[in-house]
Amino acid sequence: MSENGNVFDMKKKDPINFKKYVKLGLVIVGIVVLLLLALTSIVIVKEGEYKVIRQFGEVVRIESEPGLKFKVPLLQEATTLPKKKMVYDVEQKEINTLDKKRIIIDNYAVWHVTEPENMIRNAKTVLKAEARMGEFIFSIIRSELGQLNYEEIINDEEHERGDLHQRIKDRANQLLEANSYGIRVDDIRIKRTDLPEENEQAVYNRMISERESKAQQYLSQGEAEKNRIIAQTDRNVTEMLAKANADAAQIRAEGEQEAAKLYNEAFSQDTEFYQLYRTLESYKTTVDGETTIILPQNSPYAELLLGFYE
Repeated sequence: MSENGNVFDMKKKDPINFKKYVKLGLVIVGIVVLLLLALTSIVIVKEGEYKVIRQFGEVVRIESEPGLKFKVPLLQEATTLPKKKMVYDVEQKEINTLDKKRIIIDNYAVWHVTEPENMIRNAKTVLKAEARMGEFIFSIIRSELGQLNYEEIINDEEHERGDLHQRIKDRANQLLEANSYGIRVDDIRIKRTDLPEENEQAVYNRMISERESKAQQYLSQGEAEKNRIIAQTDRNVTEMLAKANADAAQIRAEGEQEAAKLYNEAFSQDTEFYQLYRTLESYKTTVDGETTIILPQNSPYAELLLGFYE
């Protein structure tokens, strides 16, 4: 070892400088630390999410635009909140209708976070926000359906379900806004309305009986309407036939009158021909295949038959 602290290699006689290696190690460590600090200060915000920057547990800011953001390393931390629309399947529960029927309601809601600060401040977490929203929705559904009879709920012809869904959504958003939960309901749908198992058969039997009674009523009304139409048709046919017969009789009478007039005019022009015609016409009623005629020789029939007529 020399007087200035350097260590000599006994073979090469070259001193080893430890201070140089210590400084190099410190520089490398410093660079690594700086890289780690730089990396931990970068926050990547993706589409469809919020980044919540907290310092000592308190929210200092919320990043909503996608891209690279920065925070103070070690002092601040970033957590994620969903920005996209989410589906919350509300737990099915029983309610009572206006006509005292117990039914099971199963529904779902589509919602999203609109104000992350208010949601964190008042609901704390997404799960708690969903729970409060579910409570509001069930309360509103129970109130709305409690004003309707069971058949109005299940029969779309008597009750328009679309208006009901809109009313529930509007009232739920009013309650969420009034309590500053920072979330909004986009849509609410009732998936099904079922009866408890112990009530299903009794209600189904009653519904079948009512439908059969309604069907019999429709059949009776149809039969009565059929008889009315048949009677009206028969009456119309009778009136039409009577009028047609009357018109035909009048036409025949006018034709016979006109024919008689023509006959008179024709026969008056040749009386002998008329006499011959009348004689021949009388043969139609007096002579047939079994007729025996005994005539005087000087009778008109005999003269005509024997060719003596002049």
